[in-house]
Amino acid sequence: MSTKRNQDEDTKSVKKPASHWAMGLLSSMKDPELFIKEDDTVVIIKDKYPKAKYHFLVLPKENISSLVKVTKEHLQLLKHMDKLGQETAESYPNSVFKLGYHAQPSMSRLHLHVISDDFSSACLKTKKHWNTFTTDFFLSSSKVISEVEMQGKVTPVTNDKVKKLMDTPLKCHKCSFLAKNMPTLKTHILVHLKKLI
Repeated sequence: MSTKRNQDEDTKSVKKPASHWAMGLLSSMKDPELFIKEDDTVVIIKDKYPKAKYHFLVLPKENISSLVKVTKEHLQLLKHMDKLGQETAESYPNSVFKLGYHAQPSMSRLHLHVISDDFSSACLKTKKHWNTFTTDFFLSSSKVISEVEMQGKVTPVTNDKVKKLMDTPLKCHKCSFLAKNMPTLKTHILVHLKKLI
């Protein structure tokens, strides 16, 4: 009886561990429900948890974990990602888009955000979500390309600066309105969205 228990325990112990959530982009790249298009070097997908009406990710097929690993050798890739991001945004002419990278991304695998600036999404829930797209934590694609052209790399944002950016008061990205909390901010944003209709 104890032998069977030991065998069962051995069987349980060799089960594959679940993938870490930070590696989720690798599986998302293969998800047909998220897939938009691909070519020889990149894949474009819908963000699984979109923070706006339109939110896409442009990811290289090359295994580049983050901006910190980018060198001048990747310059053409960055420009290509930007070009495809712009083309994707142009498919939605009634929306304004931002293209950029998070200074300290939570997900492993370099990815360019192509996001409409309506920020109309049930997945946009927290102050952190908001500040990652509306402060200097969001590094524009053009700025990243310029920095790599001039310096051969992207200067990492310090942890202290990241903390300050995440602690930035909730402020409307269209006007000077300061919100006490996310529900108030999201209600306010609707005012700007109605002006576009």
